[in-house]
Amino acid sequence: MDKNNHIVNFLEFLKPQIGQEIHVGPWLQIDQQRIDQFAAVTGDQQWIHIDPERAKRESPYGTTVAHGYLTLSLLPYLTESNHPDFFQKNYPGMKYRVNYGLNRVRFPAPVKVGAKIRARTTI
Repeated sequence: MDKNNHIVNFLEFLKPQIGQEIHVGPWLQIDQQRIDQFAAVTGDQQWIHIDPERAKRESPYGTTVAHGYLTLSLLPYLTESNHPDFFQKNYPGMKYRVNYGLNRVRFPAPVKVGAKIRARTTI
């Protein structure tokens, strides 16, 4: 069987679900330690992310904010797509999945330290 047939079959499987919310993920609180670790790993050491004292004085948000790419990188956790049973329960027969890419990613609002975030998935 052609590998592309699996993709076509899966897309056909999804069609009836278009517009349906299929998942609401767990809440996750964004703390300063997570922000600092992301800054260390990526080298993005902007004060608005890692300097709470300066952010309190100078930031329009009054506190540090998470990197946009930090919030984006949390999608596998927030959607629980890394949970071993998620896809087998919702999409029987799926053996693995890959990240195909993103279109039109925007960060419409800052995520302040201490904020709780979660993902809602709609087909």
